[in-house]
Amino acid sequence: MLIAGLTGGIASGKSSAGKIIKKLGGIIVDSDALARKVVEPGEPALEKIIGRFGEGVLDDGGALDREKLRDIVFSDDTALRDLNAIVHPAVYGGIARAMEEYRKDPKDTILFLDIPLLYESGGEAIVDVVVVVYVDRETQIERLIARDGFSREEAENRIDKQMSLDEKKARAEFVIDNRGTFDDLERETIRVFGELVALRDRRRAGEA
Repeated sequence: MLIAGLTGGIASGKSSAGKIIKKLGGIIVDSDALARKVVEPGEPALEKIIGRFGEGVLDDGGALDREKLRDIVFSDDTALRDLNAIVHPAVYGGIARAMEEYRKDPKDTILFLDIPLLYESGGEAIVDVVVVVYVDRETQIERLIARDGFSREEAENRIDKQMSLDEKKARAEFVIDNRGTFDDLERETIRVFGELVALRDRRRAGEA
């Protein structure tokens, strides 16, 4: 089994690329879904978040109000680091369990770990290769404004909280270029998926 880290940045199109990968037969482990699960009521990570940020980050039903928490951490670098220190270990625990389950499967597949903050959280250490979905900064800003209704300043602030896509592109083994249309993205994703299949097969044959 080949394990690929799938990453990108906010408004880079990573989720769209992931949907194409699933159609091609790749298996996706979604860290965002795990991140939502580990902060559900009763989970240890939620209790730690309450301890750090107070009960004001909860909604009327006692669940985490993600928007309230997001507003806090995107205006405070220390708060963001503290949140990541709580959530990331819990998410990686879920990823490790998923990887173990797929390793039991006799099918020779490609497992994609969809982790937005893969480099920021050290996730490259647990994958064989990294695939980055790339757009240039200006395109990223424009798409984020169009998608979420942010001002340019708000969009730039959200983007600047993450490692730049140029740096991620430079560090990754594979790059899906998403600066064009959806059809372009589909072609790019198919190309990279084919290269990963070839790499998997070479490794299986002992050539790489």
